[in-house]
Amino acid sequence: MSLKKETAAMIDALSNIGADPTGGMTRLLYTDSWKEAQLYVEKQLQDNGLATHFDAVGNLFGRLTGSKYPDETILSGSHIDTVVNGGTLDGQFGVAAAVLAIKYLKETYGQPLRSLEVISMAEEEGSRFPTVFWGSKNFVGEAQAEDVQAEDVQDIADFEGRPFVEEMHRQGFDFRDAKEAVRKDIKAFVEIHIEQGSVLEKEQLQIGVVNNIAGQKRYTFVLKGQANHAGTTPMGYRHDAVYGFADICKTVIDRGLALGDPLVVTFGKVEPKPNTVNVVPGEVLFTMDCRHTDGQVLDSFTAEAESLIKEIAEAHGLTVEMDLWMDERPVPMDENIVTIIEKAVKASGKNYKVMHSGAGHDSQIIAPHFPTAMLFVPSIDGISHNPAEATHIDDLTAGVEVLAAALYELAYQE
Repeated sequence: MSLKKETAAMIDALSNIGADPTGGMTRLLYTDSWKEAQLYVEKQLQDNGLATHFDAVGNLFGRLTGSKYPDETILSGSHIDTVVNGGTLDGQFGVAAAVLAIKYLKETYGQPLRSLEVISMAEEEGSRFPTVFWGSKNFVGEAQAEDVQAEDVQDIADFEGRPFVEEMHRQGFDFRDAKEAVRKDIKAFVEIHIEQGSVLEKEQLQIGVVNNIAGQKRYTFVLKGQANHAGTTPMGYRHDAVYGFADICKTVIDRGLALGDPLVVTFGKVEPKPNTVNVVPGEVLFTMDCRHTDGQVLDSFTAEAESLIKEIAEAHGLTVEMDLWMDERPVPMDENIVTIIEKAVKASGKNYKVMHSGAGHDSQIIAPHFPTAMLFVPSIDGISHNPAEATHIDDLTAGVEVLAAALYELAYQE
């Protein structure tokens, strides 16, 4: 079977596990469909002659031991969970691509010098429980029962009230032992992913070589003015929270446009109160999401935005409350691995560009611990987290080919 047919077949098989009756996929952490998908991947790994095991929380590994440097491991993979009613590529393509790339290398070149390993991570999306990156955080030792950073999973439950811990135990998993040492054998981690944006497609490129994952700051603001009668309150006497928000929105976005790429700023959630046709709105809750690949630029822009928001609120006779609830720093990829991936793309003759990722990925958790890099394949119309998520099979196959070439350089060459 050709690599193209193998890629299509594995994506199709995985996509049937957790297929949503309304379209797309829903495969959430510690559900039965999630476990079924991990067992399916385990069988593919075993059928290809790799030794498999699960860690405490449900991350799956498949290992092909190296002949000369067995204690040096080259790792590839992604996450197996999905968002609710999501697409068929986000996460699982990276798992399938790693399985197929290592299968190809084993069949073509035999045993590598360094060990090759696939990881199918338990969770990244945060779609079932209020926790994210559960798989990768456990892999790098940032989460265990006694010291869970950012989330207390001991007391959380899903949207139907099922406790996290009970569901984890139901599937046969448990917390990572806090005394367990973090692995020291990982020499490189390479994650392949759909772009989830439209840059590659618009520029008619097959591969994106990722050199940085953008930092993010997320805020919630509450503007407070005075609700009043829409007919009897003259325009000049109003403390209109929506008018103030509109001024804020335009001013901050205009500053972002002036600064230019790769900065992005988004006002994604807006809730006016009382949200009634004949009442001047007295309050607006809104969010602001800012991202940039340079931490200093991100800090500078958001500091300016905070100051502008306060000034504009005051000018409109409003008060403002601010909550900065996410502050993730940019994560650069390993320069050496980026160079290896770029070399592999050039050798293949495929069109590519070096680019940053505006979205978060498991790689941003792993990169501070192990040398890490990513590569992207195009997303049709830039759509993701949606049943319409798709990538042409030729582009998926090209991604597997480049991943295999990069893993060859890392695992088979001195």
